[in-house]
Amino acid sequence: MIFINSHKAIAISLLLFSAGSFAQVKPHPNVIIIITDDQGYGDLGITGNPHVKTPVIDKFAAESIRFNNFYVSPVCAPTRSSLMTGRYSLRTGVRDTYNGGAIMASSEVTIAELLKKADYKTGIFGKWHLGDNYPSRPSDQGFDESLIHLSGGMGQVGDITTYFKGDSSYFDPILWHNNIKETYQGYCSDIFTEQAINFISKNSKAPFFCYLSFNAPHTPLQVPEKYYSQYKDIDPASGFKGDKKPLSKMTEKDKEDARKVYAMVTNIDDNIGKLLKKLDELNIAENTMIIFMTDNGPQQTRYVAGMRGLKGNVYQGGIRVPFYIKYPSSFGKNKEIETMAAHLDILPTVAELCNVELPDDRIIDGKSLVPLIKGNQADWANRSLFTYWTRRFPELYSKMSLHKGNFKLVGNTDYNAKIEEFELFDLDKDVYEQKNIVLENKDLAASLKQELDRTYNDLISSKNLIIQPPIIVGSKFENPIILNRNDAGGDRGIWEQEEINGNWKLSIQKGYYNIKFKFLKPLKANGRMYLEANTLIRQIQNNKEGADIIEMNNVFFTDMDCELRPYYSIGSKNIFPFWVEMEKID
Repeated sequence: MIFINSHKAIAISLLLFSAGSFAQVKPHPNVIIIITDDQGYGDLGITGNPHVKTPVIDKFAAESIRFNNFYVSPVCAPTRSSLMTGRYSLRTGVRDTYNGGAIMASSEVTIAELLKKADYKTGIFGKWHLGDNYPSRPSDQGFDESLIHLSGGMGQVGDITTYFKGDSSYFDPILWHNNIKETYQGYCSDIFTEQAINFISKNSKAPFFCYLSFNAPHTPLQVPEKYYSQYKDIDPASGFKGDKKPLSKMTEKDKEDARKVYAMVTNIDDNIGKLLKKLDELNIAENTMIIFMTDNGPQQTRYVAGMRGLKGNVYQGGIRVPFYIKYPSSFGKNKEIETMAAHLDILPTVAELCNVELPDDRIIDGKSLVPLIKGNQADWANRSLFTYWTRRFPELYSKMSLHKGNFKLVGNTDYNAKIEEFELFDLDKDVYEQKNIVLENKDLAASLKQELDRTYNDLISSKNLIIQPPIIVGSKFENPIILNRNDAGGDRGIWEQEEINGNWKLSIQKGYYNIKFKFLKPLKANGRMYLEANTLIRQIQNNKEGADIIEMNNVFFTDMDCELRPYYSIGSKNIFPFWVEMEKID
């Protein structure tokens, strides 16, 4: 017989009670979301491309739950806002990729903010594209660590630290680490992966959320030579004899672009391999949920599994993307799901699997994918998805669709068009969207159009769309602040033009400011620099030939919400600055 003294008995009882309590603790798996930029459905080996080398992603997909009918928005910023919030992008204020329309309202609740309630460490590495200034930066939206480029892409006009590098913008870039400029050595995709791995290693003992958001293979198509050399001699238009629908005709430029894209994708594949290896080394792979997806269809003509359309339109080739989710400790491997799902569903899915509550003060358009993964398809048959794409604001029946069940109504017509002018496809029978069956199914088309109208009218009345989320100037959280062209409104399509009317929607805090206006090209002397904001107008003479920066110091602003409109006037020209820096000095 063995006797245990009372103190030991109490200790053992407490230990057993603690163990039992621990067993009841809801799981908080690590979460990794990997998203690539402009990588189409056909840019993987597993989706039928005989040219691109993606052994890591192919193997990962084969061991994952594969959603074979997964949809996103036709372009990047709307996709990313829906991914982050579970809401249609128009509800969040995101309506464009630039033109001031890629700023997400700070009132939105992101995946990062949800998970922080459960004490997750959160990090983003790569592309954000939902606002470059306070209060819409990653650090303002729930991310503990952020390493990003600005605007929609490295080398674009909004990314002021890489734009001037031209054809080498993806190499040795200046990036923004926790909102501070830092210089990095190497190729962008390698840098973002390396820093993501460092973040994972630092936080492997506690639950973490890592958002690895590659800017590749988006243009400019820059890639290390060792990857390009693997593709320089291939013909990307060959090797598709088994396809029921022939490959779209490719020009020589299309072929060269495809070679570079495939090289960039293979580099990403290698980097994902490094990340997966690190999870194994840290012994955390079993309790880590990983999602791989892309943000829209390809920008250039190349293999897209025979689907119609590219990035920027609502046909399948523009919006259907690969989506793979793997979570070894929770659900099985190698399963295919054909039910339609979308970017809207990611936040609800993560919330359920991580045991965090969804916001109850707003519409969440997405649905958790967990029931589908477990084999329950109830309530999914009547699910519909609204998609659109036009610059600035959605234009009624222009590049607009409603997908419900196996039917998809597409509008590429006038706002007052009759139902016969729409397209209707049965995707079960016509995956390539080649046969318009609207004339034989007018009643069905009219019913889908009514739902499309209701959804459209609901979304365009969203507060965040009507009142564009302003950039806050003068805050202690970002001072000085740099306003870039990606977030400038005014004339349509503000990019690198000199003579164009532009402005920024701001909420300026009362005080004195020093202001710098940076121009793309040296200015001629004897012009005048103007600054307009509501009733405030200031001007200053420039007598310096060849200046590309003009300064206005000690400019006083009252508290105001305004459109800040700066321009350099010389002769008949009004030249818009490339960027504006405002520093509150009191």
